[in-house]
This record gives sequence, structure tokens and C-alpha cells, in this order.
Amino acid sequence: MTQVNKQILVALVENKPGVLNRVVSMLRRRNFNIDSLTVGRTHNPHISRMTMVVDAEKGNGRRIAANLLKLVNVMDVRLVSEEPNVSRDLALIKVRTDDVESRNSVTLICDRYPARIVDIGPKVAILEIAAQEDIVESLIRELEPIGILEMVRTGVVAMGRGIRILDSDYEPNVALQEASPNGYQVYGV
Repeated sequence: MTQVNKQILVALVENKPGVLNRVVSMLRRRNFNIDSLTVGRTHNPHISRMTMVVDAEKGNGRRIAANLLKLVNVMDVRLVSEEPNVSRDLALIKVRTDDVESRNSVTLICDRYPARIVDIGPKVAILEIAAQEDIVESLIRELEPIGILEMVRTGVVAMGRGIRILDSDYEPNVALQEASPNGYQVYGV
């Protein structure tokens, strides 16, 4: 059995309807499982940044990046897992705290992690953690015996360390978009 690695890819895409569907469809057609997918605006209102964690071996990560670059609305792709990077996953976890023992346990566990209690009531508490994915997973394992009632996670976001910058000076060409009936850029005009 071959061990599957998690590859982190970051793509700069046009901030337009349908781009997410095209990216996900490309990964689905090639039978890659998306472990995590986050999409958000950048400082440029015309660009969104997609961070994908895909179950794939190293060579497949490069192949995914190459295939993503072939999509019309994708401007740049970086395989961040192959370079020094900073990655974070945010989780909100609601746990049972209806007795003194569970409240104390939750407080002690939070002290060992970069987690904090953001809401507490007579029966439940909500914890927040923003850390590397493996640290979030470790916290979840420690909280399971106490009783996790609800959980939501954002998915991984990642950025290359130091001067490794993935950015674009992209500005849409309004005249070309108006000339194209489907709204896509027309190249070679």
C-alpha cells in the first residue's frame, strides 16, 4: 500500500462566478480527493486566493498545479507544500462542560494548546483554535472523551515563508470582457 501525502496548493484565480466549480471539477475528473478547500478575497478585489489540500503524492501535486494553470480563470498556482510555509486551520469546537470535572479538564487542555474558550455557559463551552492542522487534530483527540457536541473548521490556509510571494498585478480588461459574450477574456485580441 502506498502512503498518500497531503499536498498544499495555492492558486490565484479571477474573482468571478463559476471559477470554483471549474477547479473542483478538474480535480474530480482526475480522481483527486480534496481534503480541505478555502477560498477568499485578496487585497485586489478582482482576485481570489484558493488554498487546496489534496491527497496526492509529490509528483501528482506538480501535475495538479500544471492542470490548474490550464484553466482560463487561473492566473498562478504554487505547490506550497514543497517550500517553507506557514499554514493554519481554524476550528470552533463546542464541548460538554456541565460539571466541575469537565470544565477543569477543558481549561487544562486549552492551556496546553494555542486554544481559548470564547463562550461558556452552564452546559457547554465553545473553544477556538488557530494552528497547524496536526495541532488542531491533536486538540480534537484530547477533547473527544469530554464530549464534542459540535465542530466547524475553516480548512487550511497557507503562505510561503519569507520572500516567497504569490501575488498578481492583474486588472481585468473591461473592454475585452464586454466584447466577449460569455464574460471570459479573449486572448490574442
